[in-house]
Amino acid sequence: GTRSAVLNTEARTVEADVLSRRCVMMRLVDFSYEQYQKALRQSAGAVVIILPRSISSVPQDVVRQFMEIEPEMLAMETIVPVYFAVEDEELLSIYEQTRAASASQGSASAAEVLLHTATANGFQMVTSGAQSKAINDWLIPSVEGRLTGLGGEDLPTVVIVAHYDSFGVAPWLSHGADSNGSGISVLLELARLFSRLYTYRRTHAGYNLLFFASGGGKFNYQGTKRWLEDNLDHTDSSLLQDNVAFVLCLDTLGRGNSLHLHVSKPPKEGTLQHAFLRELELVVASQFPEVKFSMVHKKINLAEDMLAWEHERFAIRRLPAFTISHLESHRDSLRNSIMDRRARVDTKALTRNTRIIAEALTRVIYNLTDKGAPADLQIFTDQMQIQQEQLESVMDWLSSQPRAAQLIDKDSTFLSTLEYYMGRYLKDVKQHHVKADKRDPEFVFYDQLKQVMNAYRVKPAIFDLLLAVCIAAYLGVAYVAVQHFGLLYKMIQRLSLKTKQQ
Repeated sequence: GTRSAVLNTEARTVEADVLSRRCVMMRLVDFSYEQYQKALRQSAGAVVIILPRSISSVPQDVVRQFMEIEPEMLAMETIVPVYFAVEDEELLSIYEQTRAASASQGSASAAEVLLHTATANGFQMVTSGAQSKAINDWLIPSVEGRLTGLGGEDLPTVVIVAHYDSFGVAPWLSHGADSNGSGISVLLELARLFSRLYTYRRTHAGYNLLFFASGGGKFNYQGTKRWLEDNLDHTDSSLLQDNVAFVLCLDTLGRGNSLHLHVSKPPKEGTLQHAFLRELELVVASQFPEVKFSMVHKKINLAEDMLAWEHERFAIRRLPAFTISHLESHRDSLRNSIMDRRARVDTKALTRNTRIIAEALTRVIYNLTDKGAPADLQIFTDQMQIQQEQLESVMDWLSSQPRAAQLIDKDSTFLSTLEYYMGRYLKDVKQHHVKADKRDPEFVFYDQLKQVMNAYRVKPAIFDLLLAVCIAAYLGVAYVAVQHFGLLYKMIQRLSLKTKQQ
């Protein structure tokens, strides 16, 4: 976007011929990249994109088109401030009146255009406040908790990770329901399920479970990067130091009938990560045949500014890791869009995916397949079943608030609630704060992410000009009339005088 957000200019819509130094208003349902470019080319004073209250009411082709445009908007450098506003009756009324005034400028008759321009009501769009300033001390908060295994000190550790932050073209509208509210929802449900298993000695597994809700995920997984540095380089006591069985990253799990296990290096046969892959295939094939499951192998490309998936942060540090997602490609526009709202998450699909992951993970850490457990054995039933209502309520909570990285600090209500929730099921729950490394990738955060814009009803400047012309004409006519009246009066006086003399 732009660092200059203060605005004081006249409103227009894209139907107007001249947009220079105007505040151009667009509705999402009529939005196109060509219109957006037109406003930028003509050096508009600002662009206001009006979003409907319910994204689910917008046709899917419109949503898809905007999601494809978002990366272009984010990548483009512009001096034009771009605002997003949620529609209401007053805003729609302002838009319709502005649109009518803008459209009339294309009339065939110049006189009609002049008359309509002079008589139409316009709106002056004004924002107040200081210009945006760079934030220099931004911290990345994350939350971790653990369940300690039974059977000795040097137990293997399974790490379960999901980043909580969202991303989109407007931070205050980035709710990130599927990416990655769904990942956090699954992580919290897994914490609840395994905390119950780890409560009883006869169901207590010989694996440590480490849960990590990371921050800065949308900025190259910076929270994970710094957490790894602190645990591997700057401490002598950590569950990540020695015996990590594997790291399971959860990302975008809230819809569709497919699951993909993304790996940087295919797991070798005989390893625990290969056993987890095998168990996933087994659970899907025997219990959920409608789901298409596959492993997607993609090597880490260190030449790119941004890593593809969170597991790559662990793989760089030579820890066995993978990401499970319903997306086949990390480039899917859903991962970075303000269109990723609650309505796009299918709670039944989220519950099913949670169960697939929980069943496969349980079969691995309890070694059930080698012990002869049948493939269609359903572990999480009756009192231990996946709670769809709980998943649904967590999703509602997560998607009800923007979670852009710029908006989450160590004192945020969201973070304290997340820490409390994890503390109900896990031990040693604590927040982890690190300062962002703004060179990886290169970025700068600014304040003033939300502005109040006032719309003042005004007459156009040409109205004042025409009014002045009319007043001048009136005064001119009055002056001429007075002059003529004076001459006429003198003539009448002379005639009456001559009449008397005669």
